[in-house]
Amino acid sequence: QVQLVESGGDLVQAGGSLRLSCAASGRTFSRTTMGWFRQAPGKEREFVSTISWASGRTTYADSVKGRFTISRDNAKNTVYLQMNSLKPEDTAVYYCAASALYGGPTNSRNYDYWGQGTQVTVSS
Repeated sequence: QVQLVESGGDLVQAGGSLRLSCAASGRTFSRTTMGWFRQAPGKEREFVSTISWASGRTTYADSVKGRFTISRDNAKNTVYLQMNSLKPEDTAVYYCAASALYGGPTNSRNYDYWGQGTQVTVSS
């Protein structure tokens, strides 16, 4: 089993910044890749970013590239999502997820474990 706990969501003005955290525990081989996804009201869950625990290799959705940065602290078993230059369209519930697959999968179906989500609201 893998447990994931997100934190850091908040209400912020457009142009502002937030840092989300995801604390992971449990079977390490089940969380080869960590991902951030988001879901806005009335929309499907979408890929945001991934990072490999071992190599640190990252991937980003085009919509956040250049504004968001994913990172990990192996000693703390924590993954972060630094979000800068936030836009109202970034408003969503952000989820942390763990996959046993390599290669930074972007399909949510490849993730077996999910956190409870944290709300990010960006006001215009």
